[in-house]
Amino acid sequence: MKNTKLLAIVLYSLPIPVILMSLFTGPSEMASTSSIFAYFKDFLISGTAGKAIDFQTIQAILFEVRLPRILLAFLVGGALSVSGNSLQAIFRNPLVSPYVLGLSSGAAFGAALALAWAFIPVQLSAFLFGLLAVAFSYFAARKHKSLSIVSLILSGVIVTGIFTALLTVVQFLSDPFKLQSIVHWTMGNLHNASWKLFNASAFPVLAGLIILFMMRWRLNVLALGDEEALTSGINPVRNKLIVLVAATLASSAAVSVAGIIGLYGLIVPHMVRMMVGPDNRQSTLLNFLFGGMFLLIIDDFSRTIAGFEIPVGVITMLIGAPFFLYLMKKTNIGWEQ
Repeated sequence: MKNTKLLAIVLYSLPIPVILMSLFTGPSEMASTSSIFAYFKDFLISGTAGKAIDFQTIQAILFEVRLPRILLAFLVGGALSVSGNSLQAIFRNPLVSPYVLGLSSGAAFGAALALAWAFIPVQLSAFLFGLLAVAFSYFAARKHKSLSIVSLILSGVIVTGIFTALLTVVQFLSDPFKLQSIVHWTMGNLHNASWKLFNASAFPVLAGLIILFMMRWRLNVLALGDEEALTSGINPVRNKLIVLVAATLASSAAVSVAGIIGLYGLIVPHMVRMMVGPDNRQSTLLNFLFGGMFLLIIDDFSRTIAGFEIPVGVITMLIGAPFFLYLMKKTNIGWEQ
């Protein structure tokens, strides 16, 4: 118990140094570690930068390029992690995530549709189609008022395939200039991060996360099953719907600005659960902090490991796919489920 509390305290405090470290991380030679230290030192002492560094250039790189990307990566990672944790609780399934249920592909199709023809706002289109994809997966798997784990996963795979095919149609029909941006976006990328994108996604993401945070103790009851929830005086259908809509709002808004971050909402909740246990009253906030911090570290890694930037969605998929297979092996899922 003491070790768990100590670990929780560490996780609560770690995001701040990681965010600060990320400010010093980047490929720009004009914003090296020494020049950034000199910038902050001179700025704190005299309010201006010394002659040895370009004050305006350093300031632009830090606060117009790196800081919005850092905050956007943290927000997206936290949203996907909390959404995945909440969906796993209400479906009582350790293999559920926004990606597996088809939410990411549905939101991706909606966002690409809006990017190609701009008939409605990107965030609204991503939310509507993300919610539609999850609804398809849920009702396709539900049979005789019961929900099979295998059926849910298979229906999610089918729905993901359908919306991926529709996304391909959008790419085929869109003009070449918009096609390039859509293709880069579907890889899961933060290279277009800006204050405009952060401001556009912050409200829907935070709105969904606040609802999920307020529902955190109910997630523990819902995870026990519908009968136990009714015994506790909780309407399982209504509360599941609230959680589902909130998780869809947060994750679809994240997908609309960052693209498809594959399997991230699957692996991070399990990592948090392994560290601090399954209590959603504690793990909901920790999922946001650790999820945001972990994606930020991945993004730092993606833009510094090579001479070119590797999409974060590629890295998370390479991490998430083996982890998904491990979870399937561990939970012994078979046709009898």
